[in-house]
Amino acid sequence: MYDLLSGLKIIEVSSFVASPTAGLYCAQLGAEVVRVDHKAGGLDYDRYMMTREGRSLSWENLNRAKKSVALDLQVPEGRELLAELVCKTGQMITNLPLNSFLSHEKLAEGRPDLVSVRIMGWHDGRQAMDFTVNAASGYPLMNGPADWDPATAPPVNQVLPAWDFITGAYCAFAMLAGLRHRDQTGEGVEMRVPLGDVAIGTMANAGAMAEMLYRGGDRERLGNAIWGSFGRDFLSRDGKRFMVAALTPKQWAALVDAFGVGEELAAIETRLGVSFAQSEHNRFVNRDELFALFQRAADRFDYAELAVRLTKAGATFERYRTMFEAANDPVLVSDNPLFGPSPANPSGFAYPATRSFANLPGHEPGDPRPAPYLGEHSEEVLAERLGLSSGAIARLIDRGIVATSDKEAR
Repeated sequence: MYDLLSGLKIIEVSSFVASPTAGLYCAQLGAEVVRVDHKAGGLDYDRYMMTREGRSLSWENLNRAKKSVALDLQVPEGRELLAELVCKTGQMITNLPLNSFLSHEKLAEGRPDLVSVRIMGWHDGRQAMDFTVNAASGYPLMNGPADWDPATAPPVNQVLPAWDFITGAYCAFAMLAGLRHRDQTGEGVEMRVPLGDVAIGTMANAGAMAEMLYRGGDRERLGNAIWGSFGRDFLSRDGKRFMVAALTPKQWAALVDAFGVGEELAAIETRLGVSFAQSEHNRFVNRDELFALFQRAADRFDYAELAVRLTKAGATFERYRTMFEAANDPVLVSDNPLFGPSPANPSGFAYPATRSFANLPGHEPGDPRPAPYLGEHSEEVLAERLGLSSGAIARLIDRGIVATSDKEAR
């Protein structure tokens, strides 16, 4: 946790992944992010996986370091309180619909310099989620074994909701861009970020759209091979599977050295009349023969020995792990300064928690902060932001408009 955004206050009205991620990244860099939910919890409050005590581990991690306010958002008075909180604060991240009671146009009537970031489905207003925009992007039909029949092969979805996380990160950036614009001009700004545009735009930015249009068709499936360069999974003599990559001449030389295939490689180059040392193209188009050569070499080594050779040569590689293995790996987790000690999580389950992904040399990162209990900060925020007296807040609580911490409710 760093304090680079100290003093910045954001209201977040979110559910699921992309929108909470935007608030999370701002909070991890020091912003005071207040997530406001319906008093029974947002749509993602009970999202799988749940602990035996009834706490969502997904919600707990996506809302770490935030404050929580719980209001009855099904009645006008609760919605009015939320709208007033947004106007008093001046910044909002949300994935509520465009024409909801939190539309930028309505809120800007009371706060003309409002900066809002709104995550949408598609640009034309259609609903979407990560796995549906991924289906539209074409990527699932590029995954899978190279020998699958293109006419009958099924799509292969990615497990990680990558478009959600990319969208969340982009929205955190968009918020800061909007704030800079306001600082320079005094003007508010509404930024709409469609999840679908993030997916199709990323595909275009990666050059894949231009590639498909240029080639006049789709790219073939490559299994675990890296498109356009040399890289694939291999199997060691003792059955350990690992990934190697050689995108640069230095990485290629390191692999050749570690695998001990220099002489055999030279013979292939002579026979084909090509050089692999400086040419990604040559390595890629001749990948099948090269893969076979490197696999024969891998058959001679147990993984531990091969890892030593690869490390000594300066190669780029990594062993495949299950996610459970990764979570228990000391290099990845316990010895990694990204992770700090477990805070007092609402779930009661202690586990490593992430700090900011950015590492600032010379700056103390601080320990990770916990996620809030739903409604934990309702009274505090209403008093500080709206200036409500304790008596006024108590009456709102008695009427069910405001809910307080659900710590004892589960």
